[in-house]
Amino acid sequence: MTVLITGVAGFIGMHVARALLARGEEVLGVDNLNPYYDPALKRARLDQLQAFSGFRFKKADIADFAGLRAAVEEDAGRIDRVLHLAAQAGVRYSLEQPFAYVQSNLVGHMAVLELCRHHLPRLRHLVYASSSSVYGANRKVPFSETDRVDDPVSLYAATKRADELLSESYARLYRLPQTGLRFFTVYGPWGRPDMAYYRFALAITQGRPLLLFNRGRMRRDFTYIDDVVAGVLAALEHSPAREDGVPHELFNLGHHRPEELTRLVELLERLLGRKAERRLAPMEPGDVVETFADIERARRHLAFEPKVPLEDGLARFVAWFRQYHG
Repeated sequence: MTVLITGVAGFIGMHVARALLARGEEVLGVDNLNPYYDPALKRARLDQLQAFSGFRFKKADIADFAGLRAAVEEDAGRIDRVLHLAAQAGVRYSLEQPFAYVQSNLVGHMAVLELCRHHLPRLRHLVYASSSSVYGANRKVPFSETDRVDDPVSLYAATKRADELLSESYARLYRLPQTGLRFFTVYGPWGRPDMAYYRFALAITQGRPLLLFNRGRMRRDFTYIDDVVAGVLAALEHSPAREDGVPHELFNLGHHRPEELTRLVELLERLLGRKAERRLAPMEPGDVVETFADIERARRHLAFEPKVPLEDGLARFVAWFRQYHG
């Protein structure tokens, strides 16, 4: 059987695909290779996957339903699991290009739901990416899946919460088994250049100043990519079930240990062997001071247990960063 992964050239998509392929599974990957950040990095990730005989790639935009359906048509009868990771990422960019989020995150999510409902006859589970951003202005920590999530502080967060509601309706109406994963600041080799740890590493090595929002008084639940991959793989094999019979569940995938942004900078300085020039800035619109995952449900149902501390994960990232960037 085959696993369909949307956003396969993305950070998490590439790592999960590689883990599935390494254990002998077949993967059909879909991605539109959009230029939100350098497509050369996305193509380099795909090169890592092309080494596996079980991997096939189709370039397609998930928001184009006809194109998406055509991309999977040849394999539709063999796809039994879908991992939907394709989305327009980034909180700050949503302030500049709001329609990109509506198109990719809302129209695209609906297209994937309709593809699963009508065109994948052997489908047994759809796992999709949500985000810790859905917790919005919630001040209760750690963030739990039972917390209210109706107070978003960014358009990105609103689209991710809307995706969860769309999935809930399809699970309830059509019994489509689904699991949503709320990712918490995933980092590591082959990561996204728009993420803070990657931007800071580039700035330090290039001698440019770091911009620390909220004057550096920020905390993030940094979660290493290998730990996230383990959670995603467990979710793919999990059978979602609730007491009310609706086959739709939500899980936090975080490290359960928030770290100060200043500690992230200090670790990068030490690993890169250079001091950073720091510039303090006010809080940006759409941002939050802290993220902190309650992972008890994921522990109980997915046996999820993050193992990699920030200092070890950053060391692995920097080793890759030096190799990739020369």
